[in-house]
Amino acid sequence: MLVPLQAAVGGFTVVALLFLALAVITIWQSVEIVDATEKRALTVFGEYRKLLEPGINFVPPFVSATHRFDMRTQTLDVPRQEAITRDNSPVTADAVVYIKVMDAKKAFLEVEEYKVAVSNLAQTTLRAVLGDMELDDTLNKRQQINAKIRQELDEPTDEWGIRVESVEVREVNPSKDVQQAMEQQTSAERKRRAMILEAQGERRSAIETAEGDKQSNIIRAQGEKQSQILEAQGDAVSTVLRAKSAESMGERAVIDKGMETLESIGQGESTTFVLPQELSSLVGRYGKHLTGSDVKTDGEELDSLDFDAETRELIGLDNIDEILGQIDEEAEMDVEAMEQEAQAIKEGEDPASMKSADEIIEEMDEDDPDLEDVQTEMDAELEK
Repeated sequence: MLVPLQAAVGGFTVVALLFLALAVITIWQSVEIVDATEKRALTVFGEYRKLLEPGINFVPPFVSATHRFDMRTQTLDVPRQEAITRDNSPVTADAVVYIKVMDAKKAFLEVEEYKVAVSNLAQTTLRAVLGDMELDDTLNKRQQINAKIRQELDEPTDEWGIRVESVEVREVNPSKDVQQAMEQQTSAERKRRAMILEAQGERRSAIETAEGDKQSNIIRAQGEKQSQILEAQGDAVSTVLRAKSAESMGERAVIDKGMETLESIGQGESTTFVLPQELSSLVGRYGKHLTGSDVKTDGEELDSLDFDAETRELIGLDNIDEILGQIDEEAEMDVEAMEQEAQAIKEGEDPASMKSADEIIEEMDEDDPDLEDVQTEMDAELEK
């Protein structure tokens, strides 16, 4: 009796353990934990039922299956592709595609492996876009290539529940022969620019040198002209003064000679004398200055003879101080003008704005009409 009972108890224990293990397995199969970054598609007996949200989800045990979809932005590397551009130049390029699952149900039902599908589509699109462009455009218009590839990928991937967020072409490399030709072209272009810049620099230097010589000659000519004007004005004034002194000394010499003659006549035996009227007039006018006498004739002092008003005005005796002051003033103005022009040249004033020497001299002559009149009057007096 004991042996069958023990056998029955042992069999019951085994069954209980089996049931317990089955229950644990069932519960384990009924609970599905989904991460926060993903969603899972649930199928029961191969039939799509729903999407499992992040957290704890209960599913039918043993007859259900789940398929995981990462809802974050994912990166797909597009392998290097070879293409022929529109101008028959071979190039190679690779890219990176950034995608995101927007509808996990479509990504599960509409496409087998959405990552592989997007990668293959990106490869063919990259080759097509490069083939429609010329070589220079493929190297320079990187953003345009990215935009075209993304535009071509948008429509088919939308049907798969996938959104292409960005496409970035990493490298576009032409063939080695094309690269060598481009390097030679770049080197030649740089040499051409260097030669142009050097020629422009030499030309600019020659222009600046010529303009500097021109301005130096102008200033030198202005200085020589002003020196000649001042020298001529000084000579004119000196000539006037010498003329006045010569006339005064000439009358003085006549009087002295006349006095000597009167002295010799007085020593003679004759008592009758004939004197020229000019000598008596000169003695009368200069007697006071020659003898220091205070004798008056007709109540008037015997003053020396002065130039009459017409002669004084003609030779400019009354304007000598005025002329000298005017000469000094004009000399100061001309020196100041030359200093200003020299300063302008030193500060790099545009040579095109500078006047020629002839124009500057002509303007100075127009600004000084009085000097020309004085010079004319002095020349006329010297001729007399």
